[in-house]
Amino acid sequence: MLQAIGLSVQDEEVYDALVRRTQATVAEIAVDCHLPATAARRILQSLAELGLATRSTGRPTRYVAVSPDSSLEAILRERERELDGVRTHIRALMDVYRASTRFAHPGELVEVISGRDEVNQCFAQLQRNTRAEMRGFDRPPYAAPEQHRQSNPIELDLLRRGVKYRVIYDTSVLELPGWLEDVTAGMQRGEQARIGADLPMKLAISDDRLAIIPLLRAGDSAVTASYLIHPSPLLDALMALFEALWERSVPVRLTSQGGELSQDEERLLTLLASGATDKAASRALGWSERTVQRHITKLMRRLGAQTRFQVAMEATRRGWI
Repeated sequence: MLQAIGLSVQDEEVYDALVRRTQATVAEIAVDCHLPATAARRILQSLAELGLATRSTGRPTRYVAVSPDSSLEAILRERERELDGVRTHIRALMDVYRASTRFAHPGELVEVISGRDEVNQCFAQLQRNTRAEMRGFDRPPYAAPEQHRQSNPIELDLLRRGVKYRVIYDTSVLELPGWLEDVTAGMQRGEQARIGADLPMKLAISDDRLAIIPLLRAGDSAVTASYLIHPSPLLDALMALFEALWERSVPVRLTSQGGELSQDEERLLTLLASGATDKAASRALGWSERTVQRHITKLMRRLGAQTRFQVAMEATRRGWI
C-alpha cells in the first residue's frame, strides 16, 4: 500500500513491524521481519530519514515509530508537491512539443475522416478522451441519424463524471423536433447552452488538444466527412472563435420548477428566452403557430407585458427562467 509514496515492500514490512511494537531495536526488527541485521538497520535508518521513525540515544539504539497520521501525511503532501511539479513540467513539454510539431510535420496537423460511421466514431472517441471540457457549435446537418431526437449518451455520462460542456446552438436547431428535450436533459446535468444566429460551422473542441469540423458541400443533408484538427495555429484560431461567439450568444435558461407555471408554459418560456420564433417554438413543442401565439398572449396578460421581450424580462424578474 505504501509503495505509492515511495516505500518498497520490504520498507513497508519493517515499518509495520515497528508500528506494532511502537519502538524496537535492530535485532528485534530483524527477527520480526526475518531479515539480516544489516538490512534491518539500513531500512530503519531510511525510515528515520523519511521522518517515519526516530532514534533513541541509549544503548542499544532503539527506533521509535512516529505517529503514522502525521508522518505519512507529511510524506504524502511532499509527494503531491512533487507530482504537481511533474504536471507543470509535462505542460511545458507539451507546449514545446506542439510548437515543434506545427513545423516539423505540418501535413499531419489536419486529418480527413471519411464516411458517416467513421465520423460518428471519431466524434465519440473525441468526447471519451476529453478530460476537462468539450466546447462546440451545434447546427444541422448531422452525421448521427437520430439528430436531436435523443440525447447524446456520451455527453450525459461525461457530465456525470465532471467534464464541462459548453455548447452554442444555431437558431436553426430550435425548429428540430426533440431539440428542447435534448438540451434540457443536458442542462439538468450541467451543460451550459447558448443560442447564436448564423453559426459559421459545426464544431467540437476537446480540451485544447483536438477539434473536429465537418467537410460539407452546398446542399449536403448529412455529414459524411470531417477534418480532425491537431494542435496548430488553426486549432488556436478555432478556440478563439468559439470564445468570441460564446460571449455574444444568448444563454439558454431552464425554467424553475416552483409550481407557478404549467409544464407547457415552462417549455414555451425556455424557447422564448432562447430567441425562438413562433414557427420554431411550434415545431419544438409540436403545436400549431396559432397555439403558440395563444399561449404567449395568455402569458402577456398574466405578466402585464406588452411585448414578447417584456414577457421574458418579467419572467426573469420573477425567477421563472
